[in-house]
Amino acid sequence: MSRIRSHVMVCCGTGCTSSESPKIAEAFEKQLKLSDLDKEVKVVRTGCFGLCAIGPIVMIFPEGACYSRVTAEDVPEIVQEHLVKGRIVKRLLHMESDAGDAVTSLAETKFYKHQQRIALRNCGVIDPESIDEYIGVDGYLALSRILENHVDPQTIIDTIKASGLRGRGGAGFPSGNKWQFTKDAVSPDGVKYVCCNADEGDPGAFMDRSVLEGDPFSILEAMTIAAYAIGGTHGYIYVRAEYPIAVKRLQKAIELAREYGLLGQDILNSGFSFDIELRLGAGAFVCGEETALMTSIEGHRGEPRPRPPFPAVKGLFQRPTLLNNVETYANITWILNNGADKFAAIGTEKSKGTKVFALGGKITNTGLVEIPMGTTLRTIIEDIGGGVPGGKKFKAAQTGGPSGGCIPASLIDTPIDYDSLLSIGSMMGSGGLIVMDEDNCMVDIAKFFLSFIVDESCGKCTPCRIGTKRLYDLLCKITDGEGTLEDLDTIEELCYHLKDSALCALGQSAPNPVLSTLKYFRDEYVAHVVEKRCPAGVCKNLIRYVITPDKCRGCTLCARNCPAGAITGAIKAPHVIDTTKCIKCGVCLSNCRFDAIVKM
Repeated sequence: MSRIRSHVMVCCGTGCTSSESPKIAEAFEKQLKLSDLDKEVKVVRTGCFGLCAIGPIVMIFPEGACYSRVTAEDVPEIVQEHLVKGRIVKRLLHMESDAGDAVTSLAETKFYKHQQRIALRNCGVIDPESIDEYIGVDGYLALSRILENHVDPQTIIDTIKASGLRGRGGAGFPSGNKWQFTKDAVSPDGVKYVCCNADEGDPGAFMDRSVLEGDPFSILEAMTIAAYAIGGTHGYIYVRAEYPIAVKRLQKAIELAREYGLLGQDILNSGFSFDIELRLGAGAFVCGEETALMTSIEGHRGEPRPRPPFPAVKGLFQRPTLLNNVETYANITWILNNGADKFAAIGTEKSKGTKVFALGGKITNTGLVEIPMGTTLRTIIEDIGGGVPGGKKFKAAQTGGPSGGCIPASLIDTPIDYDSLLSIGSMMGSGGLIVMDEDNCMVDIAKFFLSFIVDESCGKCTPCRIGTKRLYDLLCKITDGEGTLEDLDTIEELCYHLKDSALCALGQSAPNPVLSTLKYFRDEYVAHVVEKRCPAGVCKNLIRYVITPDKCRGCTLCARNCPAGAITGAIKAPHVIDTTKCIKCGVCLSNCRFDAIVKM
């Protein structure tokens, strides 16, 4: 067998796949065969590297060269220059401006410098569809040690407790405690379930998807260990159907694990049996709530159930059920292989370990990041994210999706951990982090998230069904220029009623974006209500376009392109916009060559 001298790692996560990275991998295989290199250079289709802004990404080892925005047409040049002649193709290389022409591996970039990959440790490193490659990076080491040595289940749970791991799905409940409650619960027939919440529905969130696409075996191994620890007999992974790559790789991983004797009956001849099934969600955001998720698995409409009883006591099919999300499980085998103390040494006193964030919005380096708890928002935005593009000013960051709050620029040095975020009116959530700049209207942002919640509310409880719609209508009234100061008081009162009375976390947390923007950007609400003006120039009914006579050359370009015929004026004479006809489309502004049109 020939010895592999080089590895060509092609990102085949969803982001790069949308830019045709599978065709790039195929092109490499074709060109390598034509150059008689197919026996000594291996092409590996990996999961997400993280830096989605420069995809499709191709990494070549052992040099560690990171090629960005690669196309299939670039492949012959990379093969001939890099893999045949040993000369790096600098025009395709991802290089930071302060590094000059030096070859910088992805691990040495500013994007990675402040990161510490635990949950994402294998993403971009291995072929996610190869169980052998997973085993080669200590995969199934933790499970095999446990089964071979007949480790006491309580010892495993005590290790998770000692690590300080908290649930990464949003609320941050101590994972070890949840495992303990489920272990201690009594099932009438001995049946207990282990479930994985992969129903990632927050706008802009793709953390769990990337783990499932890049390292599916780690989730299967962790769930199997959890089943051994709590006495579980069967497992379910609830994943949304909109994640076709994740579903495909999970299904293949389950089949391979069964083939290797790592799932199913008598795992590793230990006498312990456990199997996992996939259940596809139809895209309902509310099914991310644990009781709604279980109701959906049971074949019913995904609606939450009152708690107590909690799932650890009476969950799926009325049996004790352990439910963690993807990222929580992704930490388990690392903790067991490296020790609880090592994990607990990362992060802060009450928030241990790392957290994965999907960094999006008005940010240069869009992508997936994993940072130690306690890292400041400034480090994420300015150092890892590369700052706000286009010279714009950072205005706010939304954490926790529709359930979270907006953090203003004045609090950019806030440490990212559970308690710090709660103290300023936001929350960790599952890990979405959307950056906003000076062009964003915060009233409009609050309205956007309320619109999402109104659409996704299951309607089971009156406070959420009616309260969220009433909140949304009031915000629409304000952005339409019809709001009053009394409406602001009504909004606040309604928010607190909703938080106190909604059945599940979806309704209880729905007011967070509204309350946080009211707290930190109240001046924008007042401008909308009192001055009938949107400071960011976003709310259509509150903006108007005006032509500055001194700057207008009378070129007629704006009038000729106005779809509403709202602009009049003679050639070489100042023009005028009829505000009663103007539909505020902005075409005039984009066509004016003399900066004569102002949006107010």
